[in-house]
Amino acid sequence: MAQDEKVIRRQKLRWRIRTKLHGTAQKPRLSVFRSNKDIYAQLINDDNGTTIAAASSREKDIVATPGNKVAKSLSVGKSIAQKAMALGVTACVFDRGGYLYHGRVKSVADGAREGGLKF
Repeated sequence: MAQDEKVIRRQKLRWRIRTKLHGTAQKPRLSVFRSNKDIYAQLINDDNGTTIAAASSREKDIVATPGNKVAKSLSVGKSIAQKAMALGVTACVFDRGGYLYHGRVKSVADGAREGGLKF
């Protein structure tokens, strides 16, 4: 029961955040999803409803790197920033997806900033 309440609470937060954020082709939305084991990041153009670029901790080069989940999240942030720069995207809007801005979510944001994305 407690797990269901936790999921419902995060969904409500996520919907509240999504009403205020909107990604465009020039400034896409950087969406983060965190599972117990992995973390995923996507650059989304909400005008078309398409994903521009994606990165996750399941990619071969990130899986091979040693370290804990926070360190791998930093690598995911750098990877998504590198893919965005290759597409000519320099700025984005950060969507934390209802998660608290600390730990792995903050690490993805820091990695994206280190990679050159501005938000």
